[in-house]
Amino acid sequence: MNFTIRKMRLEDIPHIQKVAKISWDSTYEGIIPKSVQESFLKTAYNDEMMKRRYEGSLIFVAEVEGEVIGFANFSRLKENGEAELGAVYLYPQFQGQGIGTALLKEGINSLGNVKELYINVEKDNLIGKNFYKAKGFKVVSEFDDLFEGHVLKTMRMVLEISPTLN
Repeated sequence: MNFTIRKMRLEDIPHIQKVAKISWDSTYEGIIPKSVQESFLKTAYNDEMMKRRYEGSLIFVAEVEGEVIGFANFSRLKENGEAELGAVYLYPQFQGQGIGTALLKEGINSLGNVKELYINVEKDNLIGKNFYKAKGFKVVSEFDDLFEGHVLKTMRMVLEISPTLN
């Protein structure tokens, strides 16, 4: 599969919103009520929030034949070498083909001197949990997270990055 990874452009916003919606529908079916998903997506992925993310974080998109099929969102590096991975989302039909891994690597390389990359993942999100574990992320804590009025069982994971990885 031929794909490209590049930095997000403002004109990518509607495509990223669509990827987020479709991947959430697929991933969280039976885990998070549909109304909670929709409320979260309207808040976290509205045009204004996406412009703020564009300006304040690193977002990379994956394209196949010129179509955005996935993205990853990273916070900027803190002074202590920690960064946050906010999301790696792909259309379901493109999962398992190395695209999520390529997005992850691009983010790590672009962050520079990152030592630890953190992610929060819902415990029942087996696709996400298995992906992060396969990439070397380790669970550092588990907690209940009140999310749009719904309690999520959340796992905090970290990837310790050696200088040879970035």
